[in-house]
Amino acid sequence: MMKFERNYRICGVIECLTGLHIGGIAEELKIGGTDSPVIMDGVLNLPYIPGSSLKGKMRSLLEVRHSDKWLMNGGDVHTCKEPSCDLCVTFGRSAAEKIEGGPTRIIVRDSYPDQKTRALWDSTEDILHGTEVKGENFLNRITSMATPRFIERVPAGSSFDLEIIFSQYGVDDGRRLKLVLEAMTLLEDNYLGASGSRGYGKIRFTDLALMEKTVEDYRSGADWRPHEKTNGATTAREILGLLSAE
Repeated sequence: MMKFERNYRICGVIECLTGLHIGGIAEELKIGGTDSPVIMDGVLNLPYIPGSSLKGKMRSLLEVRHSDKWLMNGGDVHTCKEPSCDLCVTFGRSAAEKIEGGPTRIIVRDSYPDQKTRALWDSTEDILHGTEVKGENFLNRITSMATPRFIERVPAGSSFDLEIIFSQYGVDDGRRLKLVLEAMTLLEDNYLGASGSRGYGKIRFTDLALMEKTVEDYRSGADWRPHEKTNGATTAREILGLLSAE
């Protein structure tokens, strides 16, 4: 019988090492506007990183990394009927599969700019609502005629608060927690958002901490506390290395 044991919390910062573009919807094209806007929070009118974008990228990198098990023909998202599939149990599977695998283990929160980043944006004249505009040209290979376009992106040096919750229901979930951290290390050597092959979207996870709260803590009202074996580790690689050494 499946029984909830504890929650883990991975918290820290997502630092943009290059400009970041996660696309929004252009409701209207204005004179002087951009061809490709970033996604904005409707209340703050500032860019943010959707949890779905971060979770989806982590999942896709794991599918490629473990292509012998999880890479689907045609590029579809992996989903299967195997109850113990680590990828599906961790990140979720299609409801159409109708498999009794318990709840999805991971929750990835939307990430919002931290206070230091908001202050940086406010103090820089070239940054409006947390974004810069980068001009690009497509060149005709024969005539060399340039076709310009203007891309909105979050500037390098911006930081966003990170929170990931991982729920443990059994001994196999220890292996799946390490899978999440593996995905984070893969992402640091890849890119988030669009146009990664043109230099966009290089990110780094910094000031990380792995916290935990047991079922007893929830009963008593105790707060999050550092995971004993990874206390002091501040990067995904360090935390993964300590967990793998258990």
